[in-house]
Formats: sequence, structure tokens, C-alpha cells
Amino acid sequence: GTLLALNKPPGLPILGRPGNLSLDALLPSLRRRLGLVAELHVVKAPPREYSGLVLLSSCYHTTKKLQQFFTNARSRGQYPATYRAVTVGVPAEVEGEIRTGLCWQQQGDRAVVVPVPAPGRRSLARKDVKSTLTRYQVLGAMGGCALLQLQPRTGEWPPTPPPPQPCFLTPAPSPCSSPAFPEQLQVHLTLLLCPALGDHEHSSHVGRVLGVPFFLTPETTPTRTQVLDEELLSRLGLSPRQLHHLPLHIHLQELVLP
Repeated sequence: GTLLALNKPPGLPILGRPGNLSLDALLPSLRRRLGLVAELHVVKAPPREYSGLVLLSSCYHTTKKLQQFFTNARSRGQYPATYRAVTVGVPAEVEGEIRTGLCWQQQGDRAVVVPVPAPGRRSLARKDVKSTLTRYQVLGAMGGCALLQLQPRTGEWPPTPPPPQPCFLTPAPSPCSSPAFPEQLQVHLTLLLCPALGDHEHSSHVGRVLGVPFFLTPETTPTRTQVLDEELLSRLGLSPRQLHHLPLHIHLQELVLP
């Protein structure tokens, strides 16, 4: 019908500057290739670094209806997005949840997302800190790595602009009902002491002493290319110099529609 689902590779942004490669820039070519008359709109999409499902629509009313569904799903106790991740390390429990506050923190010339284990009521009320929760389940483990299923119970996608609309229609709702932290899953996995494979932003916050992992505060650990042991590098067929090319292994696996 009016819906189209794609499998996005990691590293492809949804929006980009004119002349740069982005999903939005590819939509006109995709529409012509599929022989569609109407313009395609992005209904839902994972962040740039993630791979996985992108939901497109060629009908404005369908786009509006689905975006409203995603916006209101949390208040109805529905969580329509499910992710999968390959992690370096295996969680101690086969399933559970990670709950923490998240906030933006300025570190030098860049803003980073950091956990706030016990956020105060005032900071939550001012929305300086957002309470977040992710449920996880270990689907498999081998060689010190694991395949996890993840379900964020808070806003995950960064807002995407509403599609072009006729003047007699009301604006489409934002895909997020509150400010989102696009790096929620990465931060939660580091708190689980099992950073995602290819996470060069947060994996340095997990240290090891005699093989036992522990959490390091973001203030004391600068961002660096993820460090992997020689055995894992060998299995991946990578040299240490190639590691910074390793993409983030978090994948939007499933979207449940009304």
C-alpha cells in the first residue's frame, strides 16, 4: 500500500547537508525507481550510527497517523521498537533492565550524553535529566561476545521533520513526545559493562582489572577507538589499525504498527 520498509546500513544519516549523501537525498531517486507518483516521507528511522528498519510512507495522512501512534504509544504502555546488538562482554543475567537518568554534559568543545544514577526530582521536572529504561534479553553468547535484544522504554529516535503538507492540514506530530537521547542504548550497554561492538564513543567507559570489567566515569575517560583483544580481532579479520572503521553493531530489528 502506502508503506515501504527499508533496511538502512550503519553510518547513513537520515538528513544531511545539500550535496551530502543521506536517506532524504535518496528518496526522489527511490520514488522514481519504484514508479511512485507521490512523494515519500520518513515515518520512523534509527539514528545515523545504527542499522535497521526505516519506515517510509507515500501518503501524508498515513504518515500523520503513524507518527501520532508512535508519539502516544508510551503513554498507553506500548513499546513498538525492538533492537538487537552485538556486545563485547556477556551480561551476568540473561535478562533484566537498565534504568538511569541521562543528561547532556559539555566536555571541552563537545556535548556528550552521560548517566545520572540518582537524578533529583527538580532536575527531572526541569527536564535537565531524563529518566530512561531499557529492557534486555541475551539471545546468544560465544567467545566473550553476546547477541542482545533491546527494548527502550523511553524515546529513542531523534526528531525528524514532518513531511511537506497542504495548508489546510494541521502539522504532523513529532516522532518523539519528549527530548530524546539518541545514544541511550550505547550508554545503557556500558552500564551493563557490555559495550556494543563498534561503539567508539562510550566503550572506553568500561575498564578491566585482571579481566573483571568495571565502569569508569565519562569525566575521567576520554573518547577513543574501541579496544578489542587479539582473539576477537583475529575472529573479525581486522588489524588494530582497521578498528576505527568498525561500525556500531546496533540494529533496529522490529517496529510494531497499529
